[in-house]
Amino acid sequence: MYCPFCRHPDSRVVDSRVTDDGTAIRRRRSCPECGRRFTTVETAALSVIKRSGVIEPFSRAKVIAGVRKACQGRPVSEDALALLAQRVEDELRATGCSEVTSQEVGLAVLGPLRELDDVAYLRFASVYRGFESLEDFEAEIALQRAERALERSETVERGRPVPSRGVDDR
Repeated sequence: MYCPFCRHPDSRVVDSRVTDDGTAIRRRRSCPECGRRFTTVETAALSVIKRSGVIEPFSRAKVIAGVRKACQGRPVSEDALALLAQRVEDELRATGCSEVTSQEVGLAVLGPLRELDDVAYLRFASVYRGFESLEDFEAEIALQRAERALERSETVERGRPVPSRGVDDR
């Protein structure tokens, strides 16, 4: 690491700390040549490979913007969108890969979005799973209903109240 003051090619780490959000490491460094101290912030890069082949840094803002479109007209708060984007980023980083495809990002959104809002999930899934007909929507809705019924039966068996997801189960 070059010293920003004298451009000496070496420095000594004096202190290292993880940032509050846990996404970066802040290092306090000292230059052996001029003796001055400086701070560096290190983050693990996560890149997205777009369909066109272009590689760009992962952006939570882009995840939020895409999900916001699916949530248009739905009772979903900005805080919930931010939390969803954080969960997606955490899931993608947990894979250990430094590059992911835009398709993988879209698929990583589906789980948290499904928990957040069923209608928004269907809207988003129709794009990322490539729904081409009404039958695709019907099959996904049937799958959601079956999974919800299974969740409810397991919850009732345990003697716990059935959680409401705020969605009509017709």
